[in-house]
Amino acid sequence: MTPAINKALPEFEALATNGVKFTPQAYLGKIVVLYFYPKDNTPGCTTEAMQFRDRHKDFVKAGAVVFGVSRDNMASHDRFRKNLELPFDLIADTEEKLCHMFGVVKNKIMYGKKVKGIERSTFLIDAEGVLVAEWRGIKVAGHVDDVLKAVKALKKAA
Repeated sequence: MTPAINKALPEFEALATNGVKFTPQAYLGKIVVLYFYPKDNTPGCTTEAMQFRDRHKDFVKAGAVVFGVSRDNMASHDRFRKNLELPFDLIADTEEKLCHMFGVVKNKIMYGKKVKGIERSTFLIDAEGVLVAEWRGIKVAGHVDDVLKAVKALKKAA
């Protein structure tokens, strides 16, 4: 079932770094930012992760938990987190369950070949577990600030 704007997230379970088990139920009462990115240790994804890292305190202050999601395995995520000193956990969606659920797997052209890849996308879930905003096919520049603004607006409205 694909999550829809203004609807509660369907139940699912995903494993993240540090042995964290993510379920929508477990994070009720917190605003959740799920950002999907193509691959650990690539230029755009590294920049995006660093921007979320650099604004992490602001997200926490606004009552939000941030999770990055990609198809990389846990070992890759652990290295990526350590190298960039990321203060948030990364979900290893190696079977693409979350990627398909959120509809972020797209056909892309890479070096002239058609490949399936992750469309850089971010989803904002409110404290009741309702999907309240989504950004799809985003550009890295300025995106983290847009998400933070939406989180702060959500906190004010609560």
